[in-house]
Amino acid sequence: MLTSVPLSPGALMKRIRLLIVLFIAALVFSGITAFPIEWELRIAHTWIQQCDCSNAVTQWIERTYTGITDTNARYPFIAYGTDWLAFAHLVIAIVFIGPLRDPVRNIWVIEFGMIACVCIFPLAFIAGAARGIPIFWRILDCSFGIIGGLLLASCYTRIKLLEQLQSETESAV
Repeated sequence: MLTSVPLSPGALMKRIRLLIVLFIAALVFSGITAFPIEWELRIAHTWIQQCDCSNAVTQWIERTYTGITDTNARYPFIAYGTDWLAFAHLVIAIVFIGPLRDPVRNIWVIEFGMIACVCIFPLAFIAGAARGIPIFWRILDCSFGIIGGLLLASCYTRIKLLEQLQSETESAV
């Protein structure tokens, strides 16, 4: 049971919409931050230089910063791939407007999102290993699947409850 207090369809709809808005915001934020990768890494690089700290994470960030700056200097068109990554996040966020408007009718979008969250794991562990991504970074990538999956699973459960409440209301009328 989601809550010990029975929810009205209106209150349930508000909770569903809040979860969807949080998911959309996360997709938009993730997408927007994919555009200025070199700038973001420069900030991290500056901080690492100032703190004079060294561990696996800072070493990875430094390696990534060097790779991005070298690649962008010599082959700036490669960054176009991350532009498309950012664009994909923004487009996927737009798709979630459907369940924001009518969650019961568009529950398939929530299901799609949950499947995508699960699919993060094989991508992170297979492609990440093939590309030499450290395990701690692949686990960090998987955390997006976990958090997103939990948000969407909670949303899905609430949408099914809303569907049931709407069905009961329609049969009573």
